[in-house]
Amino acid sequence: MKNTLRTFSVVSLIIFGFNSYSQRYLSDLDSSLFIRDTMRPFLKRFGNLQVTGYMQPQFQVAQSKGVRSYEGGDFSAFSNNRFMLRRARVKFDYLLRSDDHFPNALFTFQIDATERGVNVRDMFVRLYETKGHNFSFTGGLFARPFGFEVNLSSAYRETPERGRMSQILMPTERDLGVMVSYEALDKSKKNKHIKFDAGLFNGQGLSGTTDFDSHKDFISRLTVKPVQINQLALSGGLSILYGGWRVQNPVIYRMGNDVAGKTFIADSSANNIGKIAPRRYQGSDVQLKINHAWGATELRAEYWLGEQPGTANSTTNPGTIPTTPVYRRKFGGAFFYFLQNIFNTKNQLLVKYDWYDPNRSVSEGEIGKAGTNLTTADIKYSTLGLGFLHYFNENIKIVLYYDLVRNEKTQLPGYTTDLKDDIFTCRLQYRF
Repeated sequence: MKNTLRTFSVVSLIIFGFNSYSQRYLSDLDSSLFIRDTMRPFLKRFGNLQVTGYMQPQFQVAQSKGVRSYEGGDFSAFSNNRFMLRRARVKFDYLLRSDDHFPNALFTFQIDATERGVNVRDMFVRLYETKGHNFSFTGGLFARPFGFEVNLSSAYRETPERGRMSQILMPTERDLGVMVSYEALDKSKKNKHIKFDAGLFNGQGLSGTTDFDSHKDFISRLTVKPVQINQLALSGGLSILYGGWRVQNPVIYRMGNDVAGKTFIADSSANNIGKIAPRRYQGSDVQLKINHAWGATELRAEYWLGEQPGTANSTTNPGTIPTTPVYRRKFGGAFFYFLQNIFNTKNQLLVKYDWYDPNRSVSEGEIGKAGTNLTTADIKYSTLGLGFLHYFNENIKIVLYYDLVRNEKTQLPGYTTDLKDDIFTCRLQYRF
C-alpha cells in the first residue's frame, strides 16, 4: 500500500508539477522536458514522460442566426448563440536523453476530445543529432513549418482563433510528412537565434483520410528567435510552400479579360487531366516586444502572398481530390496584432486586424457583374478583433473578444451589402 501511494504521488507530481512550461510554439521542443535531472533513481521510469493539456469552454453570440463563421465553425440555422467546448486537449511527450542530458529522441501524441468527437492532433517521432546538438529529423503527423500565427499554440494565442486565411489555406495546421530541422540546442552557441525547417508533406492535412495523389508539398521556414536589445525583443521569419494537387477535370480556369471585363477564362483540354494545379505561398513575419513597468507592449505583422487552386465556390485546401473544374487564383492576406498590458501582466488589451483576398485580380464591383463567372469564393474579407484578457494565474485565463467581420460589397445576390456576421466570444481556459 505504501509503495502504491508513493507511485501515485510520483505520477501526480510529474503530470501536474511542471504546468507552467507547456509548449508555446507547435514545432518547438518543450523546455520542461529538461528539468528532471535531480529526481531520485526510483523516478526514472516516469522521468521521461510529461503530460500537458488545456481546456477551452466558451459562450458565443452572433449578430444573426445561421452565421457562417471562422470563430469555431458555423452557427445552426436557427441559433445566434451557443455554448461549446472549443478545445480539450491532452498531450503526451516521451523524451530519451543522451548522457550529456540533451535530447536523443522524442515521441509526441496529442488528442482533442470535444462534443464534436475525438481527434488525433499530433503523432510523431523526432530524432536528434547528438554530437553537435544542431539537427533533428521529424516524421509523422505534426505542425507545418509555415508562418508565425499558424505555429503559435492555441493555448498561448491571445485571440480565440487563427485568422480566416490561416484556416482556409492551412486547415488544422498539421499534416503527415517528414522534416529536417537545424536548431542549436546548446544555448551557449552563437547561432542560438537561428532555426531552419524544411519538409515534405502530403498536402491535405487532417481534412483528408489519405493522400489522394502522389504529389507532395515542400514547406520551409527560416526563423530568427527573439534577439534582446535592452528592453526590446525582435524576432521574425520567412516561409515558403511549393506544392499543388492533381487535376481530375479537363477544364482549368485562369483569370483573364473578355468583352464583359475581368473573368475566368476556360482552358479545356483532355491533356489537362493529370497536371498539377500549383499551390504556391510566400510568407514573412516580424514581432517586436517592448518590456516596461506594466509588463509589455507587443506588435506583430505577417503577410502571405501566392497562388491557390480551388473550385468555383471555394478556395479551401481540399481534403479529397476535386473532380470539378479547377480555378486558379492569386491571393494575398495579412495579420496584425497589438498587445498591451494594463497596470500589470495579468491584464491585457488586444487589437487584431486581418484580411484575406482570395482573388487579387478583381475588385468588389467586378464580382457578380453580368457576363462574368466570379463567385462568392472571390470576395475579400477583413476582420477587426477587439479583446481583453485577464490571467488569474499561469494556468487560468479569461478572454472577452469581439470580431467585426466585413466583406466586399459586390453585385452577387446576398452580398450587395455587408453581412451581419460579427461574433462575440467569452472563453475560459485552463492549462495544466
